[in-house]
Amino acid sequence: MKATLYTLVALIAFAANSLLCRMALAQGYIDAWNFTIIRLVSGAVCLGLIMAVYTYNLKRKGALNDAILSDTGSWRSSISLLVYALCFSIAYIELDTGTGALILFSAVQLTMIGWGIYKKEQLSKLQWGAFFVALAGFVYLVLPSAAVPSLLGASLMALSGFAWGVYSIRGKACVSPLRTTAFNFIRSLVAIPVLLLVAIGYLKTVSMQGVLLACASGAIASGIGYSIWYAAMPLLKSTQAAVVQLCVPVLAAIAGMLFLSEQVTVEFIIASSLILGSVLVFILNKHTAR
Repeated sequence: MKATLYTLVALIAFAANSLLCRMALAQGYIDAWNFTIIRLVSGAVCLGLIMAVYTYNLKRKGALNDAILSDTGSWRSSISLLVYALCFSIAYIELDTGTGALILFSAVQLTMIGWGIYKKEQLSKLQWGAFFVALAGFVYLVLPSAAVPSLLGASLMALSGFAWGVYSIRGKACVSPLRTTAFNFIRSLVAIPVLLLVAIGYLKTVSMQGVLLACASGAIASGIGYSIWYAAMPLLKSTQAAVVQLCVPVLAAIAGMLFLSEQVTVEFIIASSLILGSVLVFILNKHTAR
């Protein structure tokens, strides 16, 4: 029951990230640059506080060791996090909620699957077929169409997904995912002065609604959402954890329809069926290859 509750809350938080970003930018409450800055800062503050409580509890229980203390993220992961967050925000100026989430999710999964192929992981014929079908669905999705009004927006979201895929791959070896993510958010703040050089030109367009939406995206949907997801991970099998993420683009599309009156297009339905179905087949057959 605990695993189900944690997982459901985490998936809602992931979908909420897409909704909050799209809501803030589509309504003109804030620009992408200031949104990214506020999101990173609020996420770092929230995760920093959660990490402090987490570390204190481990220390009180006598479970704090050198391996956990030395897990402080890395600059490469922080750069990946920064690229993900910035491209994510800029892309959502032109993409609707569901399409953006699907492109992001697809790019993440294709990056991680591609990395496995590069590392010479053995795949079955069914997995190879599923991979190419998913790739075809992704190409169909990002081509200029009624579902994707801008190839630039789709490309930026794909780059965002690639960066998050790299971040996820690099995070597999960490001892404490919570500490790693918190420190990576904190490290990413080094880039804030550079982002401000561009963001300062848009300060007149920033409203209180935009600031609140960015804080909600950073502190709640990212900070608390990631923490709850990490709490759910030990309670789930790796296959289950991968499969449940297939729900995120669907949840984001539903949220976009309910809160932003966005329409689900035929292109989105076709691409969703191809990509999500193929990834599901790939994941469920991950142990069949010899």
